[in-house]
Amino acid sequence: MSETLTLGDRLRIARKTRNLSAAQLAQRVAISPSYVQKLESGARKASPSLVLALAKALHFGPEVLTGQPYYGEPESEDGVHAVIPELRRIMLCYDTPDDLEIAPRPLPVLASEVDQVAALRRDARYAPMGPLLPAVITELTHIALSGTNGEREKAFGHLARAYRAVNSLAHKLGHHDLSSTALERVRWAADRSGDPLMQFTAGYLVVGAMLRQGAYAPGRRKLLALRHELERMQPEHSYTNDALAVDGALLLKLAVLEARENNPDGADTYLREAESVARLAGNRDSLAYEMSFGPTNIRIHEVHALIDMGDVEQALARLTEWSDAPGQEWTPPASTVGERSSHHFIDVASAKLAVGDRRGAFADLRRARKVAPNHTRFHPSARETSAALLRLDTHPSAELTAFGRWAGIITT
Repeated sequence: MSETLTLGDRLRIARKTRNLSAAQLAQRVAISPSYVQKLESGARKASPSLVLALAKALHFGPEVLTGQPYYGEPESEDGVHAVIPELRRIMLCYDTPDDLEIAPRPLPVLASEVDQVAALRRDARYAPMGPLLPAVITELTHIALSGTNGEREKAFGHLARAYRAVNSLAHKLGHHDLSSTALERVRWAADRSGDPLMQFTAGYLVVGAMLRQGAYAPGRRKLLALRHELERMQPEHSYTNDALAVDGALLLKLAVLEARENNPDGADTYLREAESVARLAGNRDSLAYEMSFGPTNIRIHEVHALIDMGDVEQALARLTEWSDAPGQEWTPPASTVGERSSHHFIDVASAKLAVGDRRGAFADLRRARKVAPNHTRFHPSARETSAALLRLDTHPSAELTAFGRWAGIITT
């Protein structure tokens, strides 16, 4: 039985590839040499912002440190990567789609299938979602390019949503080049959909990619410009509920951005503003434009921001404060979409590991797996937390060992 490379292993290899000492790398990212050594040994876990800073200092992409995409034995469980080559080809041929042997299915039928794809995407069920994408995208493209005037804009709107699913699938599995291409296709289709809010959604997704590459200043400018344009479009500030959901999502993205730059006041300001927007919308969790905006997602983002800034004790304290039951933690309602819930549990597992609560960390990883297995297995933070638990436990339990094998961290 052996374990795959951890982020610390990959960091050490990358540092030596660039002929840098631990002290030289530490100087470049403004941390101590001992911190670099603890990262490499696995004694400390790097936050997403630190991973980006290290990758930038080493002149590598972040995926070199996270090790994405992950293949190995778990791929045989669901073949989730198998659709990627076909999606690459379809993204390349976006305006010259494959010929169809029969006419495309009616637009309402394709729209219903995109709804199904969107639901699978929100619940991070990538294995059943992936095979649906090539056909529905090809058929929608034919209608968008050659259909009647009444159909074209609607087809482009549904096509933007399908491309969004490709972006999510590619990003979560670590195929970042395909994710970037899919984002361009989202923008291309959204611009032709006749739906301004779809265009804002496209901009929101692009900023998400910017943050993943550490482009914080351009991302901030784009988010603020999107909010300014959204405000300009709403007559006398009379936002529709859909527009409120989009505006709230932009605010949460700004909060994440400020957290990545270790600006707690800025992050808190945007979180409180998001709460105000949620109140205007009736304090209901909404799926408008697939933003999953509302009180639940605000709490998830607040915990994420605190953990990202290294304030794990405060993040865990918030969960206790929000709970209605003494001694219990707040968890997202069962109705919360799977991708959001699993992301929350993965974050909390990381926080509990940081404070030495290994049992609690593993319990939250199991919760994440139960909610969204595909998302959990391919999430870099979940894998690093799992690897750390295995490394710290001299005699890991059968359950933890089985989890490591399921995630592909342990190979036999």
